[in-house]
Amino acid sequence: MTFRVLALVCAALVAVAGCTDNAPAATGPAGDARALSVTSSDTACTLSATTAPSGALTFAVTNTGAAVTEFYLLAADGLRIVGEVENIGPGITRELVLSAPAGSYFSACKPGMVGEGIRAAFQVTDSGQPVGPTGDDAALVDAANEAYGAYVGDQIDQLLAKTKEFVTAYTAGDSELARTLYPQARVHWERVETVAESFGDLDPKMDAREADLEAGQKWTGWHRLEKDLWPARAKGYTPLTAAERKTYADDLLANTEVLHERAEELTFTADAIANGAKGLLDEVATGKVTGEEEYWSRTDLWDFQANVDGARVGWEGLRDLLKRKNPALDGQIETRFTGLQALLDKQRVGDGFVTYDKLTKAQVKDLSDAVNALSEPLSKMAGAVLS
Repeated sequence: MTFRVLALVCAALVAVAGCTDNAPAATGPAGDARALSVTSSDTACTLSATTAPSGALTFAVTNTGAAVTEFYLLAADGLRIVGEVENIGPGITRELVLSAPAGSYFSACKPGMVGEGIRAAFQVTDSGQPVGPTGDDAALVDAANEAYGAYVGDQIDQLLAKTKEFVTAYTAGDSELARTLYPQARVHWERVETVAESFGDLDPKMDAREADLEAGQKWTGWHRLEKDLWPARAKGYTPLTAAERKTYADDLLANTEVLHERAEELTFTADAIANGAKGLLDEVATGKVTGEEEYWSRTDLWDFQANVDGARVGWEGLRDLLKRKNPALDGQIETRFTGLQALLDKQRVGDGFVTYDKLTKAQVKDLSDAVNALSEPLSKMAGAVLS
């Protein structure tokens, strides 16, 4: 798969809150038009300005409502996610840092994290200044973009191949083989999950959990098949018929093929990679470490490791630039990655892991603490590489 390295990013830039303390509010010189505040209540989404000059923008999002909220910057079509910060609890402030070229966008807050959100037009004007790194920094970023694009392409290639194997076994009624292939295929999704999430219409079709379904939403994708393969926790569950198995499996494969095709058009920037790395770690904090992601199969640690893998690749691709900008931050991230990986390695069994129900409360807490410890410095990487 070939990835073109262009100026515009289509990948999701995720900065999820997890379980950490309040992030600092956006900072900058007095009157800095690129440092914006966002107040998200249960009924309103108020920005300090609806325009900003092109360049590195910082949105400091404060939740003044009672429901957990999200903030998005969407492209002009209202579909593509340029940047997002999720799971902002009441009273919490989180930052989204990204590089935005001139153009039309939409801002959106999602109280309760459902629906299309409270949207408004947002305009980025041409500042007349370069958007993104210049000089020697630009060469390092170009190398990181190319390497990360190749990594994403390889992972989505493998996802498609493994999904075909899984679907073949599942539709043939070979549940034992399908249960073996399920976490193996999911690894490739989880390694590039924030990239896949940039296609807002595909993610709910492919990766929705039953507990997160909105009213009237049809449940399809990986977790629908997961429940059918591991029904032990589902009281009174009626297994899918052979015909239903084929329908759901064909749908999953078709959507994976669409993802594969669309991914060829993806582009990357340094802030996309940095925010994506943070987003992958936050996926761990909000789903894997809680045991909610793979509720039926208990294969959460496979996903956990895959998210960490993807975050590490993003960080490693930007290390040369980060070492130049902030060597102390780079060293802190390295130490925290090492500590988290050591804890994960203790739970390995053969080529996989113990199921999540085998972990003690103390082991879960240790993993959670290590994730949060890494999340804090990783959240600063986008700002550092854009400085």
